[in-house]
Amino acid sequence: MDFLEPRYIPMNRRRRIYEGKAKILYEGPEPGTLIQHFKDDATAFNNKKHQIVDGKGVLNNRISEYVFMHLNAMGIPTHFIRRLNMREQLIREVEIVPLEIVVRNVAAGSLSQRLGIEEGTVLPRSIIEFYYKSDELGDPMVSEEHITAFGWATPQEIDDMMALAIRVNDFLSGLFLGVGIRLVDFKMECGRLWEGDMMRIVVADEISPDSCRLWDIASNEKLDKDRFRRDMGGLVEAYQEVARRLGILVDNEPPANGGPRLVQ
Repeated sequence: MDFLEPRYIPMNRRRRIYEGKAKILYEGPEPGTLIQHFKDDATAFNNKKHQIVDGKGVLNNRISEYVFMHLNAMGIPTHFIRRLNMREQLIREVEIVPLEIVVRNVAAGSLSQRLGIEEGTVLPRSIIEFYYKSDELGDPMVSEEHITAFGWATPQEIDDMMALAIRVNDFLSGLFLGVGIRLVDFKMECGRLWEGDMMRIVVADEISPDSCRLWDIASNEKLDKDRFRRDMGGLVEAYQEVARRLGILVDNEPPANGGPRLVQ
Protein backbone atom coordinates (compact mmCIF):
# COMPACT_ATOMS: atom_id res chain seq x y z
CA MET A 1 0.00 0.00 0.00
CA ASP A 2 1.41 3.40 -0.97
CA PHE A 3 0.93 5.95 1.79
CA LEU A 4 3.19 8.56 0.21
CA GLU A 5 0.64 10.12 -2.14
CA PRO A 6 -2.83 9.68 -0.61
CA ARG A 7 -5.71 11.32 -2.41
CA TYR A 8 -6.71 14.38 -0.39
CA ILE A 9 -10.40 14.95 0.30
CA PRO A 10 -11.53 18.33 1.74
CA MET A 11 -12.46 18.09 5.41
CA ASN A 12 -16.14 18.94 4.86
CA ARG A 13 -16.54 16.00 2.44
CA ARG A 14 -14.99 13.33 4.65
CA ARG A 15 -16.85 10.86 6.84
CA ARG A 16 -16.30 11.70 10.47
CA ILE A 17 -15.41 8.61 12.49
CA TYR A 18 -14.95 10.08 15.97
CA GLU A 19 -14.60 13.45 17.69
CA GLY A 20 -12.78 13.83 20.97
CA LYS A 21 -11.94 16.83 23.12
CA ALA A 22 -8.86 17.87 21.11
CA LYS A 23 -8.99 15.87 17.86
CA ILE A 24 -11.32 14.63 15.14
CA LEU A 25 -10.80 11.36 13.26
CA TYR A 26 -11.93 11.13 9.64
CA GLU A 27 -12.05 8.24 7.21
CA GLY A 28 -8.66 7.86 5.57
CA PRO A 29 -7.75 7.73 1.87
CA GLU A 30 -6.95 4.00 1.97
CA PRO A 31 -8.45 1.05 3.88
CA GLY A 32 -6.93 0.79 7.34
CA THR A 33 -6.07 4.52 7.53
CA LEU A 34 -7.58 7.53 9.26
CA ILE A 35 -6.94 11.27 9.16
CA GLN A 36 -6.33 12.80 12.58
CA HIS A 37 -7.29 16.49 12.77
CA PHE A 38 -5.97 18.60 15.67
CA LYS A 39 -8.43 21.16 17.06
CA ASP A 40 -7.67 24.38 18.94
CA ASP A 41 -9.81 23.30 21.89
CA ALA A 42 -8.12 23.40 25.28
CA THR A 43 -9.85 21.28 27.92
CA ALA A 44 -9.17 20.29 31.51
CA PHE A 45 -10.87 18.38 34.31
CA ASN A 46 -12.69 16.11 31.84
CA ASN A 47 -14.03 19.00 29.76
CA LYS A 48 -15.41 20.95 32.73
CA LYS A 49 -13.01 23.69 31.67
CA HIS A 50 -12.99 24.48 27.97
CA GLN A 51 -11.56 27.23 25.79
CA ILE A 52 -10.54 27.76 22.16
CA VAL A 53 -6.85 28.68 21.94
CA ASP A 54 -5.84 29.82 18.45
CA GLY A 55 -2.86 27.93 17.10
CA LYS A 56 -2.74 25.15 19.72
CA GLY A 57 -3.81 22.44 17.27
CA VAL A 58 -1.15 23.45 14.76
CA LEU A 59 1.58 23.29 17.38
CA ASN A 60 0.43 19.96 18.82
CA ASN A 61 0.25 18.45 15.31
CA ARG A 62 3.82 19.44 14.56
CA ILE A 63 5.28 18.51 17.96
CA SER A 64 3.50 15.14 17.95
CA GLU A 65 4.68 14.52 14.38
CA TYR A 66 8.26 15.23 15.45
CA VAL A 67 8.03 12.79 18.38
CA PHE A 68 6.29 10.00 16.44
CA MET A 69 8.70 10.23 13.51
CA HIS A 70 11.58 9.66 15.93
CA LEU A 71 9.76 6.80 17.65
CA ASN A 72 9.15 5.13 14.27
CA ALA A 73 12.81 5.61 13.33
CA MET A 74 13.86 3.90 16.58
CA GLY A 75 11.68 0.89 15.84
CA ILE A 76 9.04 1.74 18.45
CA PRO A 77 5.74 0.83 16.75
CA THR A 78 3.18 3.66 16.40
CA HIS A 79 0.05 4.45 14.41
CA PHE A 80 1.71 7.47 12.73
CA ILE A 81 2.34 7.43 8.96
CA ARG A 82 2.99 11.06 8.04
CA ARG A 83 1.76 14.63 8.39
CA LEU A 84 -0.65 15.83 5.70
CA ASN A 85 -0.81 19.55 6.48
CA MET A 86 -0.58 22.00 9.38
CA ARG A 87 -3.45 20.39 11.30
CA GLU A 88 -3.71 16.81 10.06
CA GLN A 89 -1.86 13.51 10.12
CA LEU A 90 -2.33 10.28 8.24
CA ILE A 91 -2.46 7.43 10.76
CA ARG A 92 -3.13 3.71 10.80
CA GLU A 93 -6.51 2.69 12.10
CA VAL A 94 -6.17 0.92 15.44
CA GLU A 95 -8.48 -0.38 18.14
CA ILE A 96 -7.76 1.92 21.07
CA VAL A 97 -7.16 0.17 24.39
CA PRO A 98 -9.47 1.99 26.87
CA LEU A 99 -6.60 2.93 29.16
CA GLU A 100 -4.34 5.91 29.68
CA ILE A 101 -0.78 4.95 30.60
CA VAL A 102 0.87 7.63 32.73
CA VAL A 103 4.63 7.56 33.34
CA ARG A 104 5.85 9.73 36.22
CA ASN A 105 9.46 10.79 36.80
CA VAL A 106 8.84 13.74 39.15
CA ALA A 107 5.98 14.23 41.62
CA ALA A 108 3.31 16.59 40.27
CA GLY A 109 -0.42 16.95 39.80
CA SER A 110 -2.64 14.18 41.14
CA LEU A 111 0.28 12.12 42.48
CA SER A 112 1.33 14.98 44.77
CA GLN A 113 -2.28 15.45 45.90
CA ARG A 114 -2.94 11.73 46.50
CA LEU A 115 0.24 10.93 48.39
CA GLY A 116 1.17 14.29 49.90
CA ILE A 117 4.50 14.41 48.08
CA GLU A 118 5.79 17.90 47.42
CA GLU A 119 5.50 18.83 43.75
CA GLY A 120 8.91 18.74 42.08
CA THR A 121 10.24 15.83 44.17
CA VAL A 122 12.24 13.47 41.96
CA LEU A 123 10.79 9.98 42.32
CA PRO A 124 13.01 7.04 43.38
CA ARG A 125 12.27 5.51 39.97
CA SER A 126 9.85 6.07 37.13
CA ILE A 127 6.33 4.97 38.07
CA ILE A 128 3.76 3.64 35.58
CA GLU A 129 0.05 4.10 36.34
CA PHE A 130 -3.06 3.02 34.45
CA TYR A 131 -6.28 5.03 34.22
CA TYR A 132 -9.57 3.81 32.78
CA LYS A 133 -10.68 6.10 29.93
CA SER A 134 -14.09 7.41 31.03
CA ASP A 135 -14.96 11.10 31.18
CA GLU A 136 -18.16 10.26 33.07
CA LEU A 137 -16.15 8.55 35.84
CA GLY A 138 -13.28 11.06 35.79
CA ASP A 139 -10.72 8.62 34.33
CA PRO A 140 -10.19 6.63 37.56
CA MET A 141 -6.85 5.03 38.31
CA VAL A 142 -7.02 1.23 38.02
CA SER A 143 -4.78 -1.71 38.82
CA GLU A 144 -3.66 -4.56 36.60
CA GLU A 145 -6.22 -6.70 38.45
CA HIS A 146 -9.03 -4.38 37.32
CA ILE A 147 -7.72 -4.34 33.75
CA THR A 148 -7.61 -8.10 33.36
CA ALA A 149 -10.80 -8.78 35.36
CA PHE A 150 -12.87 -6.49 33.17
CA GLY A 151 -11.20 -7.51 29.93
CA TRP A 152 -9.80 -4.12 28.98
CA ALA A 153 -6.45 -5.74 28.16
CA THR A 154 -4.76 -9.11 28.56
CA PRO A 155 -1.71 -9.70 30.79
CA GLN A 156 0.47 -9.86 27.66
CA GLU A 157 -0.96 -6.58 26.39
CA ILE A 158 -0.26 -4.96 29.76
CA ASP A 159 3.35 -6.14 29.54
CA ASP A 160 3.60 -4.79 25.97
CA MET A 161 2.16 -1.40 26.98
CA MET A 162 4.51 -1.11 29.95
CA ALA A 163 7.50 -2.02 27.79
CA LEU A 164 6.49 0.63 25.23
CA ALA A 165 5.94 3.21 27.97
CA ILE A 166 9.45 2.61 29.38
CA ARG A 167 11.03 2.96 25.93
CA VAL A 168 9.05 6.12 25.14
CA ASN A 169 9.95 7.59 28.54
CA ASP A 170 13.65 6.94 27.97
CA PHE A 171 13.50 8.59 24.55
CA LEU A 172 11.43 11.60 25.63
CA SER A 173 13.51 12.20 28.76
CA GLY A 174 16.68 12.38 26.69
CA LEU A 175 15.08 14.40 23.91
CA PHE A 176 13.80 17.10 26.24
CA LEU A 177 16.85 17.08 28.50
CA GLY A 178 18.92 17.94 25.43
CA VAL A 179 16.93 21.17 24.95
CA GLY A 180 16.84 22.19 28.61
CA ILE A 181 13.44 20.72 29.52
CA ARG A 182 12.62 18.24 32.29
CA LEU A 183 10.05 15.55 31.43
CA VAL A 184 8.04 15.45 34.66
CA ASP A 185 5.43 12.97 33.44
CA PHE A 186 3.42 12.09 30.36
CA LYS A 187 0.26 10.31 29.28
CA MET A 188 0.31 7.75 26.49
CA GLU A 189 -2.37 5.73 24.75
CA CYS A 190 -1.98 2.45 22.89
CA GLY A 191 -3.95 0.66 20.20
CA ARG A 192 -4.25 -2.79 18.71
CA LEU A 193 -2.98 -2.77 15.13
CA TRP A 194 -4.26 -5.72 13.10
CA GLU A 195 -2.19 -6.91 10.15
CA GLY A 196 -4.05 -9.90 8.75
CA ASP A 197 -4.41 -12.38 11.59
CA MET A 198 -1.55 -10.80 13.52
CA MET A 199 -2.08 -8.10 16.16
CA ARG A 200 0.46 -5.94 17.92
CA ILE A 201 0.23 -3.12 20.47
CA VAL A 202 1.39 0.27 19.13
CA VAL A 203 1.66 3.81 20.50
CA ALA A 204 -1.35 5.86 19.38
CA ASP A 205 -3.13 9.20 19.94
CA GLU A 206 -0.60 12.05 20.36
CA ILE A 207 2.43 13.05 22.40
CA SER A 208 2.55 16.81 22.84
CA PRO A 209 2.55 19.48 25.59
CA ASP A 210 -1.13 18.58 26.01
CA SER A 211 -0.13 15.13 27.26
CA CYS A 212 3.26 15.85 28.90
CA ARG A 213 4.34 17.90 31.90
CA LEU A 214 7.39 19.83 30.73
CA TRP A 215 9.38 22.14 33.02
CA ASP A 216 12.29 24.36 32.11
CA ILE A 217 15.32 22.84 33.85
CA ALA A 218 16.78 26.18 34.99
CA SER A 219 13.61 27.99 36.12
CA ASN A 220 10.99 25.22 36.54
CA GLU A 221 8.71 27.31 34.31
CA LYS A 222 5.82 25.18 33.10
CA LEU A 223 5.74 24.64 29.33
CA ASP A 224 2.62 22.45 29.15
CA LYS A 225 -1.16 22.32 29.66
CA ASP A 226 -0.85 23.09 33.37
CA ARG A 227 -0.70 26.72 32.23
CA PHE A 228 -4.33 26.30 31.16
CA ARG A 229 -5.39 24.06 34.06
CA ARG A 230 -4.03 26.53 36.63
CA ASP A 231 -5.05 29.78 34.85
CA MET A 232 -1.42 30.82 34.38
CA GLY A 233 -1.90 32.14 30.83
CA GLY A 234 0.64 31.98 28.02
CA LEU A 235 -0.36 28.51 26.80
CA VAL A 236 0.46 29.02 23.11
CA GLU A 237 3.67 30.87 23.98
CA ALA A 238 4.78 27.90 26.12
CA TYR A 239 3.99 25.43 23.33
CA GLN A 240 5.83 27.66 20.88
CA GLU A 241 8.87 27.60 23.16
CA VAL A 242 8.84 23.79 23.18
CA ALA A 243 8.57 23.77 19.37
CA ARG A 244 11.35 26.35 19.07
CA ARG A 245 13.73 24.33 21.25
CA LEU A 246 13.00 21.19 19.25
CA GLY A 247 13.85 23.07 16.06
CA ILE A 248 10.30 23.05 14.68
CA LEU A 249 9.66 26.79 14.91
CA VAL A 250 11.67 29.23 12.82
CA ASP A 251 14.11 30.86 15.23
CA ASN A 252 14.14 34.66 15.69
CA GLU A 253 11.06 35.10 13.54
CA PRO A 254 7.80 36.47 15.00
CA PRO A 255 4.59 34.50 14.42
CA ALA A 256 2.67 35.67 11.35
CA ASN A 257 -0.92 36.92 11.73
CA GLY A 258 -0.93 36.12 15.42
CA GLY A 259 -0.54 32.39 14.80
CA PRO A 260 2.52 30.21 15.12
CA ARG A 261 4.91 30.17 12.17
CA LEU A 262 6.37 26.72 11.64
CA VAL A 263 9.11 25.18 9.59
CA GLN A 264 7.60 23.33 6.61
